[in-house]
Amino acid sequence: MDPSDQKHFGVADYVIFALLLAASLCIGLFYALSGGRQRTTQEFLLADRSMRCLPISLSLIASFQSAVAIIGVPAEISAHGTQYWFLGCAYILGLLIPAHVFIPLLYRLRLSSVYQYLELRFSKVVRICGTLTFIFQMVIYMAVCVYTPALALNAVTGFELWGTVLVTGLVCTLYTAMGGLKAVIWTDVFQTVVMFAGQLAVIVVGVHQTGGVSEVWTKVWEGNRISGLDLNPDPTERHTFWTLGVGGIFLMLSLYGVNQAQVQRYLSARTEREAVRSCYMVFPSLQLALALGCVTGLVMFARYCGEDHSGKLSGVAGDTMVIYFVMDMLQGLPGLPGLFVACLFSGALSTISSAFNSLATVTMEDLIKPHFPSMTEARATTVSKVLALSYGLLCLAMAYLTHLMGDSVLLVALKILGMVGGPNLGLFCLGMFFPWANSTGAVAGLGAGLAVAFWVGIGSIVTRASGGRPLTPDCRARPSSLNATSLVEASFNATVSQPSGLRRFYSLSYMWYSGFTCFTVIVVGLVISAITGDRTPSSRGSPGLTQATHSDCESSLHRQCFNVL
Repeated sequence: MDPSDQKHFGVADYVIFALLLAASLCIGLFYALSGGRQRTTQEFLLADRSMRCLPISLSLIASFQSAVAIIGVPAEISAHGTQYWFLGCAYILGLLIPAHVFIPLLYRLRLSSVYQYLELRFSKVVRICGTLTFIFQMVIYMAVCVYTPALALNAVTGFELWGTVLVTGLVCTLYTAMGGLKAVIWTDVFQTVVMFAGQLAVIVVGVHQTGGVSEVWTKVWEGNRISGLDLNPDPTERHTFWTLGVGGIFLMLSLYGVNQAQVQRYLSARTEREAVRSCYMVFPSLQLALALGCVTGLVMFARYCGEDHSGKLSGVAGDTMVIYFVMDMLQGLPGLPGLFVACLFSGALSTISSAFNSLATVTMEDLIKPHFPSMTEARATTVSKVLALSYGLLCLAMAYLTHLMGDSVLLVALKILGMVGGPNLGLFCLGMFFPWANSTGAVAGLGAGLAVAFWVGIGSIVTRASGGRPLTPDCRARPSSLNATSLVEASFNATVSQPSGLRRFYSLSYMWYSGFTCFTVIVVGLVISAITGDRTPSSRGSPGLTQATHSDCESSLHRQCFNVL
């Protein structure tokens, strides 16, 4: 970006940004020195199972309401219109099902890692496969979350790119390693408030400087940014009601039902009822977060419609445009640019701190403890802290690779979550709802699901098949009337532009990745289970779990699942 067009921080902005980082570190330090001082794995990884529903629910929001969403959603709405807003419909079943199926089942088992269920249900091999899949997903995802705000700030303000990445990663790593899950949850609460305040400030100032609510509405309506209900059943259409409202349910289930970063929060609740209530309390806050992002995108379009700023911006123009818009709107209002940047980095910090803690948990519980059963509690706690620190450093290294991706950050992040989260969801559904599925079928199903996911995902990235064509940036894009000739021409152009063959397969909407790969795992898993037919309880499960206990536990869980459904 031309230095003459860059926006700059004032003293008040730097102070507010520094206060965010200092407050996050102080929370970590407080929980490192108070209570049990993080001397046990129970306290460090699960907050002594003592948390109430309100902080858990705010932490659940912050975990995936990251900088990716704060930047990506406004960029998506500004470029493609409000169709993405229908994702809010998926939140209903996407949270009801975890609240009444996954949370009761997993909470009653008193697990530390959600993947312990896979060993109880299938075998140790399945547990390790699920754990490694999760680790891969989260390392890649948190690299995107760290790199995204740093890249956007560098493009618009001239902030040192890798200096920003380093500061974000190190601050987050330190308070996570010092304060454990309690520090992560309470910093999430603080950072969620900062996120909402920053977005609200941008919307209020943006609407005022654009000319008021009526002017914003006129421009977004005439600019064709208000989308109607698109009921096109074509799964290759990037965003329709079905891809967002139905395909989005599977994405939500993979995040709020079986993802360790979220399940660990449910397991930290003092009672099962508190855990279920926290899931219910997420719903209005998620809707608010989605609404703030969408309205920010509409205000941004209204402010710049008809103007071309792509020559001023480097990186992915739509994403950096959001930061440019914010800095442009808030320039001259001391402290507000700093508030939004604090909002942006709150999203990044909350997401990667959740990832660090959950990665340390699954590595400790699934990969280390089974091989060192005699490890003392003090040694296990120390190892957990070292793991959290190590994953923080790995995240910084992986962030370097993120700049090679050319898609919008929202698209990249949701593709990662769908490609790997979908097969994991399928693995848990196979175990919970199909009593005749066996370990061999589970491993084969997971392998098939991951293979199909990466085939479609990498194919779409290489061929740029699912990017979607942005709408015209003109304020007067909506035609005043349509005639027969224009309708025929539009229909002909749409038909000609349809891809064919493998390219059409690669054009599958990224919102269907989770559902498609989940069903792949279930179908392949059931077929292989039927062929092999070996499902002997004594050949699987934890070393300390008797066959009778295992059978009783499993049968009661199956009864619970089917009673709920």
